[in-house]
Amino acid sequence: LGKSQIFINEEPDGRFPGHDPNPLNPENTIQLSQTVRDNGCHLGMIFDGDADRVMFVDENGSFISPDLMIAVLGHKFLDGTTGCRVLQDIRTSKSVGEYLENMGAEMHMWRVGRAFATPKLKEIDGIYGGELAGHYYFRDFNYSDSGILASLFILEVISAMQAKGKTLSSLIASISNYCSSGEINFIVEDKNTAILTLVESISAREKVLKKYDFDGYRLELNDWWFNIRPSNTEPYLRFIAEAGDEGLLKDKIEMVKRLLEPFIDHRQS
Repeated sequence: LGKSQIFINEEPDGRFPGHDPNPLNPENTIQLSQTVRDNGCHLGMIFDGDADRVMFVDENGSFISPDLMIAVLGHKFLDGTTGCRVLQDIRTSKSVGEYLENMGAEMHMWRVGRAFATPKLKEIDGIYGGELAGHYYFRDFNYSDSGILASLFILEVISAMQAKGKTLSSLIASISNYCSSGEINFIVEDKNTAILTLVESISAREKVLKKYDFDGYRLELNDWWFNIRPSNTEPYLRFIAEAGDEGLLKDKIEMVKRLLEPFIDHRQS
């Protein structure tokens, strides 16, 4: 990756004068993306306030969905033999499992959050795992998460890819095969009724290929999938979907909005 590194906002300051410490907020990666583009960097990394999460932008300054980096880590931990267990959360792109299964991984899906991921990774004796929120867990780190370790492992992978003439953006392009909605929040008070109504309505309209119900619901259908889950601390339903093309994805999101409309509290919007 070369010998130079550029640091921004490197002085600790709890007032966060550069930007808010949540890397999932798009406006908080603007500075990083601009720095990458201005300096011809191979990639950019951004940590949250306590560095247990890390996220990345490619050489073009484009933000990479953190779940896709689970697939990138396969180049560090998977050697082509079958049966290596990898953990992903229920919101993870379908691309990740498809990519890693081709590398010999045995994929496991579980609930969102460190409190669930760490014991689950230990239970399945997984080699590593990750989440959409930018947490990455490692068996050899006591099944726990570390943004610092994840960044070092990913730098190792990207360095090897660079030596072969492959950029980070081209690697991500070879992984990602679907269009994603990103996480959409709906303000809903009666969350359980809204979720069940949505799931039952879509199940009656379309053939459900797979159904997971351990963290809200994830339904995998013929040409798209979605996860709908309640926030434990806020009056939100969190929704994410993927489809093979933007047109289909837009249609499905509009359908979901229509089905949820009777439950949405517009007074808090």
